[in-house]
Amino acid sequence: MKDKIEEIKKQAEYCLNCKNKPCKSGCPLQNNIPDFIKCIKEGNYEDAIDILNETTIFEPICGRICPQESQCQGNCVRGIKGESVHIGNLETFLGDYLLEKGKIQCNVANDNSKKIAIIGSGPSALACCYYLATRGFKVSIYEKHNKLGGLLRYGIPEFRLEKCILDKWLEKCILGPNVEVFTNIELGKDVTLEQLKIDYDKIVLATGANISNKMGIDGEELECVLGGNELLEYRKFPDFKDKKVAVIGGGNVAMDTSRTVKKLGAKNVYVVYRRAEKQMPAETKEIEAAKKEGIQFLFQTNVIKVINKNIEKSQQQIECIKTELIKKEGETREYPVNIEGSNFLMDVDYVIMAVGSGPDKKIIDKLGLETSKWGYVKVNENYQTSDEKVVAIGDLIGTKQTVAWAARSGFECAKSIVTEIN
Repeated sequence: MKDKIEEIKKQAEYCLNCKNKPCKSGCPLQNNIPDFIKCIKEGNYEDAIDILNETTIFEPICGRICPQESQCQGNCVRGIKGESVHIGNLETFLGDYLLEKGKIQCNVANDNSKKIAIIGSGPSALACCYYLATRGFKVSIYEKHNKLGGLLRYGIPEFRLEKCILDKWLEKCILGPNVEVFTNIELGKDVTLEQLKIDYDKIVLATGANISNKMGIDGEELECVLGGNELLEYRKFPDFKDKKVAVIGGGNVAMDTSRTVKKLGAKNVYVVYRRAEKQMPAETKEIEAAKKEGIQFLFQTNVIKVINKNIEKSQQQIECIKTELIKKEGETREYPVNIEGSNFLMDVDYVIMAVGSGPDKKIIDKLGLETSKWGYVKVNENYQTSDEKVVAIGDLIGTKQTVAWAARSGFECAKSIVTEIN
């Protein structure tokens, strides 16, 4: 432990404590990063946690799974000429300290008799719950699975976020006297929006957007084609042992599914991505981890068809085509264009789609709420939906799909509810 603390202090000393705090501006939650790092330098860990808790409660979570390189660390001044401050490591240290020794310093308001129902228990829901519960609201969480956590439990694999840490965090930071939890309750199946509107002053929808997108290619309807988001959520895996698996996509879901499949015994796992490696939305550390685990990458390669080669033996092929990257006039990002005549076939046993996700249309249609052209629930600047008693947050409204951005929407929505009801 002593060696760990010395290493953490060494990493903290590397911070310049910039006055303009570019790292803070890069954080979706606007965490006061230089100030909490200053406290670490001085050995004042409780003070560091108090500073973070002014804007977040996710230290043990975000420190581990946030894409710091594209958020806070990506804005670090140190990174201009060298290596950025390891902000994620420092936040993880404080998060673990909080779980083992720290205290949650928050002013819990008196009961105001107002009741809020939150549907879902992912990052946005839990942020909203924490803020409201500590301000005297009676909060009921409705979760369709048998445990809380949403994406944190049913979307992020154990090798990225240990569930024992999630459980400790939920127990210490989220669950309290003003929070009631109902599990195995699914909206539209076990309870309706109209029923909840009778019993609660406000309904917060936070059911996420975890239905894997389709590519719209021939053969996508075959049984061998699976959705990456659904595999991670429900963990109902076919027998991948000694199989060849192609994962289509370049984000963190593609990395998580490919690594999971490899750990389940797949012989060959291929990540097929239509752009270049530098354009992959996945975190660099996750890409490097996948490479170390033997996962193969096919960059600038597009899948245009899935072919059932042998129905009886469940043998499949994917038809691929190479791409070139071009920059359209007036655009900064390069776009992939198929190279005519560069088609080739690959033998595979399974194909996993990880090309983005969206809300469950079946649930959305039952709600009767106004939606955007992309199928997300439409809200105003206060997260209000077309129903005055219902607000929506997180991925359900198209929030950027990171834990910190989801949490931010939860905190902001909760503040709006407090302002409105008070």
